[in-house]
Amino acid sequence: MIDNINIRVYALCIKDNRILALHEEYAGDFLVKLPGGGLEFGESVIECLKREFQEELNLDIDVIDHFYTQDDFLVSRFRDNEQLLTIYYLAEIKNEEDLLILDPCIEKTEWIALEGENPFPLPIDRRVFELAKQKFLN
Repeated sequence: MIDNINIRVYALCIKDNRILALHEEYAGDFLVKLPGGGLEFGESVIECLKREFQEELNLDIDVIDHFYTQDDFLVSRFRDNEQLLTIYYLAEIKNEEDLLILDPCIEKTEWIALEGENPFPLPIDRRVFELAKQKFLN
């Protein structure tokens, strides 16, 4: 039985037709994922995204525009009783030189070419990568 909703907020940071991705270990799985994370009670989705970048990567960002909101039902890959709702924004990093991985689960960051294979295992990240290809490569 689903009894919890987890709202996730992620950013697409794109430069030179490359997208910023994180290599991260979570719940025993190794993932390539977009930067961002879970909304905490009392914060806006923009505040969440800025906090996640600070907590995980020591980066300040400017949130530019809404990019995509998941519109289908999705159960968490990691918790059977949890429904996910994911929201994606376009964002720009204010100063890339400030990058410092602060979250011990993140192994590394990588700028992944939009022209290449889709590296994301999570279904909504996969969809968003394809949408980004359509928008930025055409």
